[in-house]
Amino acid sequence: MRRMRVRVYGGAALAAYGFGPTHPFGCDRFAAFWQALQSQGLEPKIDVGTPTMCTADDLALFHTASYIERVRQQSITGQGYLDYGDTPAFPGVFEAASTVVGSVLDGLHHILEGQCRRVFVPIAGLHHARRDSAAGFCVFNDIGVLIEALRRRHGIQRLAYVDIDAHHGDGVFYAYETDPDLVFADIHEDGRYLYPGTGRADEDGKEKAQGTKLNIPLAPGADDALFQQVWPQVEEFIRAAKPEFIILQAGADSIAGDPITHMRFTPAAHAYATARLCALADEFSHGRIIALGGGGYDRANLAAAWTGVVQAMLVA
Repeated sequence: MRRMRVRVYGGAALAAYGFGPTHPFGCDRFAAFWQALQSQGLEPKIDVGTPTMCTADDLALFHTASYIERVRQQSITGQGYLDYGDTPAFPGVFEAASTVVGSVLDGLHHILEGQCRRVFVPIAGLHHARRDSAAGFCVFNDIGVLIEALRRRHGIQRLAYVDIDAHHGDGVFYAYETDPDLVFADIHEDGRYLYPGTGRADEDGKEKAQGTKLNIPLAPGADDALFQQVWPQVEEFIRAAKPEFIILQAGADSIAGDPITHMRFTPAAHAYATARLCALADEFSHGRIIALGGGGYDRANLAAAWTGVVQAMLVA
């Protein structure tokens, strides 16, 4: 039986999500990844997804109406910040951020229609955005919208979210801190040393969700040896939950040399995590997994990490 293909999203509309040439999250991040994808001969092996804008109704699955309208208005003027000073508005930011969300939802559609089992969206995984505000370079939280779409539109309730970005996925964690059906596992740099300052090991969920969240903060300088040491906790945690769908946030800012973090993983960690989660998806989730690029501000690092994600998806 022919292996179902991997779908990877790319194009100018997706690359447009970025904050200018002097900002760490610049629009050139996408090109660095896609050039590496092509140079490694991976493009013929994948289905290339066309970036798609979501609707306001899609955004409203997770975000408040007032915040959506605020982004729309600041997108027209291109002035000011959408948070306290990390996430500037720019002309067209509403459309660019909506394209991130829409591409993720389009990937979900292709998975649920049986056209592929695995999807990678490189410019996505905006895990800091809250329901009512931007944060940390993240305007709309595509992960939150994806979770709500899975549940409300498709009846898929038991979900696993795994995050290996150097920064704690606080926008996802606190939105679902009391939700027992979202199993959350996050390996990140200790918040005492890095934004957003959250994700302590004792933050394991609240109320009925206590024990369904796994935060693994690591000291600055954590390397692949330490990653391999803690990873079995993630795998055991996900296996126990038997999720119906798996989401991976594969932020490349946990790799050595990133300009704004202090961890020392190599891209091998990202490929390994992807391969292992694909195996768990095959076991519990009919193979269904969406991976999202997340952070990463050294262009060579993100290119290596994200092509590693794609390669692992193709082989797994």
